[in-house]
Parts: sequence; C-alpha cells; structure tokens
Amino acid sequence: MHPAFSVVFFTTATGAGYGLLALLGVLGGLQVVPPDFWLGFVGLGLALGLIAAGLLSSTGHLGRPERAWRAFSQWRSSWLSREGVSSVITFIPAALFGLGWVFFGRTSGWVAIAGLLAAIGAVVTVCTTGMIYASLKPIAQWHSRYTLPAYLLFAAMTGSVLLNALLQGFGVGSIPVLLLSLLATLAGWSWKVATWRHNDGLEIPTTANTATGLAGGTVRSLEWPHTEENYLLKEMGFRIARKHSAKLRMLTQALAFALPVLLLAATFASSWPYAAVPSGLAAIIQFAGMLVERWLFFAEAKHTVTLYYGR
Repeated sequence: MHPAFSVVFFTTATGAGYGLLALLGVLGGLQVVPPDFWLGFVGLGLALGLIAAGLLSSTGHLGRPERAWRAFSQWRSSWLSREGVSSVITFIPAALFGLGWVFFGRTSGWVAIAGLLAAIGAVVTVCTTGMIYASLKPIAQWHSRYTLPAYLLFAAMTGSVLLNALLQGFGVGSIPVLLLSLLATLAGWSWKVATWRHNDGLEIPTTANTATGLAGGTVRSLEWPHTEENYLLKEMGFRIARKHSAKLRMLTQALAFALPVLLLAATFASSWPYAAVPSGLAAIIQFAGMLVERWLFFAEAKHTVTLYYGR
C-alpha cells in the first residue's frame, strides 16, 4: 500500500496522544500523578494537540477533504466512521477532565470520573483505528490477529514514554510510570518482531487462478489492464525492495525500541534534573522510530488487486 505521510503521521500521532490521554485520565484519578497546574496544562495540551494534529493530517489523504464530515454518517457499517464518532465523543470527557485539573486543581470526584471516561474513549478510538486495517480481508498482512493488539500496545508504549518524560521534566518522576514505559516498550518490540515473522511466513492462498475462478494451468494476462501507472497501482501496488525493507526494519528496532529502552534504563540510575534528559530523548527518538514503523506498515502490505497487474 502507498505509505502517504498524512496517514503515517495520523496513526503515529493519534496513537501517542490517546495513549497519553488514557494514562493521564486513569493515573490522575488514582492520584498517582499529582494535580499540578502546569503538568496538567502541558500534559493534556500535548495529548489533545497530538490527537487533533493527527486527525487533521488524515484529511490530507482524502480527495475532497471538505466532505470528511460525511464519514460520520456511516458508523453502522464503517470502522472509519466509528473512529471519527468515537474520537469526537472522547473530546467531551477529556475537556471536562482538563477543566477540573487545570482550573479547579483537582483530579478526584467528578473530575476522576471524567478522566476515566476519557481513558475509555481513548482506548475505544484506538481499537476502531486498528480495526480499520484488521478488517481488510484483501490485505493479508493486516487481516491478522497481530494488527489490533499492535495498535493498543504502541499507544500504551508511546503514551507511557511521553508521560514519563513529562513527569521527569517537572521533577515528579514516578517509578511505576517509568517501569510501565520500559515494559511497554519491550512488549511492543517483541510484538513487532513477531508480526514481521508472521508476515514473512505468509502463504497467501489467493492467486490469479482463484481470483479469476479459472482452474487448471497457470493463469496469466496476455495484455495488462493499463499501459501506465494508475490510481490502483499507486495506492495499492506500492513496492519496496527487500534490502531497503530490511534496513528500515533495523532502523525501526533501533529508534522505536532499542534506544528508548537504553535511555529509560539510564533514567533509573539518574536523579532529577539529570533524569529528564534521557527521558525526553527517549520520547523524541521513539516517536521518530514509530514514524518509520508506520511507513513500513503500509509499504509492506500487499493488496490482492495487484494480481490483475501480474504482481
């Protein structure tokens, strides 16, 4: 599939934003995170800012962005529409949670309930985003048991690493949050490697014979459907050389997982304000690594329609 940057940024930014929002909503209500004004202002501002930037970026992949609002009407049958509806609904409790934290200086009572609802909305929205891809049967690399858990794991991973960086930056570092970010990164790394192993071993049952319904012999085209690049080949027939894919996989593992793990481990051995440096670097490097991972997620996916073009 064509890895459009608008969609690559969308899935990366919203995943991190919803992960951070969910953790702030739960841990804030449990008083694990202190109701500090600037921490709430910056933390919730960053979470909602990433979400809003990602959602706006996604419209750049539409042929007619001004008609994006019409997608909300198809929520009964479309995961894309459900994602849009759940993302808008999530903003309501998130705004109430932010109002209580920033303006009233509290994260208990009704503010804690709003935070919990915002966290639930964030998880539901990430699930709908994952299902957009997991539900696509023509793309075997996405239509598997690995896709949806990956979206949830990566949201928890990037969100927890961001939260740890914020806490360390404000001098209120939490060992449980630091440990969570480290374990989530290791879990995300293991899941990504398992996903690649699964995709590399795929034996896709669909061939030109099964696609056309013609049995016996080997079906091949005498003449291609088009003589030059068209929309289907551009969007669904993107090809990446195996050697480039291998290099980008190594880069993904280094930036999204290995380096953040080392930097988070270094945070354990540091005290404030020095602990803020590796924590902040871990968040920045991991976000860059997840952009590469998302690019590969799209670039390595193969749509069945390319069979009609001899690919």
